[in-house]
Amino acid sequence: MIHIYSGDGKGKTTAAFGLALRGAGAGMRVCIYQFLKDGSSSEIGVLKSVKGISVTCCDECHRFVFQMSETEKAAVIKKHNEMLEQIKTLVQNGGADMIVLDEFFGAYNEGMFDRSAAERIVLSCPDSIELVMTGRDPAKVFYEHADYHSEIRSVRHPYDNGAMARKGIEY
Repeated sequence: MIHIYSGDGKGKTTAAFGLALRGAGAGMRVCIYQFLKDGSSSEIGVLKSVKGISVTCCDECHRFVFQMSETEKAAVIKKHNEMLEQIKTLVQNGGADMIVLDEFFGAYNEGMFDRSAAERIVLSCPDSIELVMTGRDPAKVFYEHADYHSEIRSVRHPYDNGAMARKGIEY
């Protein structure tokens, strides 16, 4: 089954990770892949300690795409494509019950991995695997095939008043 958490609101990753915890609590084998994130968010250490959850982040990604040099972008794209190969193997071999692709749509929209390979992986994923994707502006090819699609809309956020991101809340 394909799950999408999209929109401009806060909580897409939080919702996906909550589902991952629920799945692990039910004995599912959960694999989390974070695109465009280096694993420094506060929840990553806890998730890595949970039995049944594995987490892979993009250690090469230390800034927003628009801030990256071409060399940095190339390193991130290489790592993301390696992550896609791992995900492809999991999908083909049934090596996970749930696969979470955090900030997948951001990486897809920015061209930060092989888009065709990503589409093939998602569209070939059997219903026996819960494939969870997060990010803003999912491409039509993904939301047309989604079994679940929750859109998280921002109504109010402290950023609007100039507040900085807070550890434990935004990261």
